[in-house]
Amino acid sequence: MTLLLLRAGTTDDLVLVHGIGGAQDLPISPALAIAGAVAALTISFTVLAVAWRTPRYDGTSGEPAPRWLARLVDSTGWVVALRVLGLVLMGYMLWVTYLGPDLLTNPAFGLFYVVLWVGLVPASLLLGPVWKAISPTRTISRGIAALARTDPETGLAGYPAWLGYWPGAVGLFAFVWTELVSPHPDQLGTIRLWIGVYLAVMLVGGALAGQRFHEHADPFEVYSTLVSRMSVWGRREGELVVRSPLANLATTPARPGLVAVVAVLFGSTAFDSFKDAPWWLQLTQDASSPLLLNNLALLGFCLGVAGIFVLGTTATGVGPETRRRDLPGLFAHSVVPIVVGYIVAHYLSLLVIGGQTTLVQMSDPMADGSNLLGTADLPVSYWLLEHPTLLANTKVLAVVAGHILGVVAAHDRAIALLPRRHQLTGQLPLLFAMVAFTVGGLYLLFAS
Repeated sequence: MTLLLLRAGTTDDLVLVHGIGGAQDLPISPALAIAGAVAALTISFTVLAVAWRTPRYDGTSGEPAPRWLARLVDSTGWVVALRVLGLVLMGYMLWVTYLGPDLLTNPAFGLFYVVLWVGLVPASLLLGPVWKAISPTRTISRGIAALARTDPETGLAGYPAWLGYWPGAVGLFAFVWTELVSPHPDQLGTIRLWIGVYLAVMLVGGALAGQRFHEHADPFEVYSTLVSRMSVWGRREGELVVRSPLANLATTPARPGLVAVVAVLFGSTAFDSFKDAPWWLQLTQDASSPLLLNNLALLGFCLGVAGIFVLGTTATGVGPETRRRDLPGLFAHSVVPIVVGYIVAHYLSLLVIGGQTTLVQMSDPMADGSNLLGTADLPVSYWLLEHPTLLANTKVLAVVAGHILGVVAAHDRAIALLPRRHQLTGQLPLLFAMVAFTVGGLYLLFAS
């Protein structure tokens, strides 16, 4: 994604900042980075095959959180405070989106594309499922259920289990399409339409199917909750516990549509790098229908990720208690660290620079010289962009670390699921798939 970010919220000095920055942003050898990443994955798998013979993550691990912390986060006052915060943030977003000027200085763009989409990742990693805690549509749906005297969890009709996360995957695809492919992502009308449809679907769905609808269909909640599986905060029979991120990740429920969710998240991030490659830009500029080409490419990346992953997880023997068609969903949690790694690599500079710029713009949303939050005069620091080697190393390390953690998660699940004779050989197709993801992802990281 490319955004015009305004230095210090003014129109005097325009800076073009991309979420990844391209090859000039990465002053290290692409061949060396790719070879090192593949070697790291291979060595990690070899070490795991020798030293990790029994499953370690069954969802029962973890130490109880400090009592004062558990009492705080479970208290009515804390829950209400977060709900109020969510409503206030939604109110501000609706105000600047529907009543603010259609200018790039409007903070709606930064809030929508940077803070909400990219900022959810570090927030969920550090704090757990933050969107579930502050979701304004959840709060409004509970209020509607109270007035209608219906069960807030099930609504009028309940949520069908077979739907799983498919509505969430569709919502996520709708967001990335708006960001990466739609003809006018930089026009306020596009955000107005997206938010209007989102609120209508969430409120109607919440009334019909209750809170379980939000859990499975709200794209931001599905996204945030999935990423929060990599945090140290978890629940065990309702109790707040502290456990290793990989142990927490293993508790991800294998519901229908989970593979589609991770494929959209991973595939769209890869497409965001791909679409800025010089040869693709030239091709789309010369084409009679560049919108069609970008639509097909985005869909192709998401389907490609899903197809490679499904092949990698099903090309093995299975025991009598496991169906082959269930394997992709049971292994899908292992893609979450990879997704997080690529989001860090791809959007780090956008989050740092765009986040600061948005904070500045939030003080003067109507472009009338106001300083509502006292941040209008804050300088935007470009320190990160001035240290390209640090930025490059951080991005490559994020990709490699994400893949290594994915290999660990997949290995632990494989030795718990697969018959003994397939516990190692059965992982090889998935390892090859992850190597393909690594090579392709790093290539796009350097080529864009």
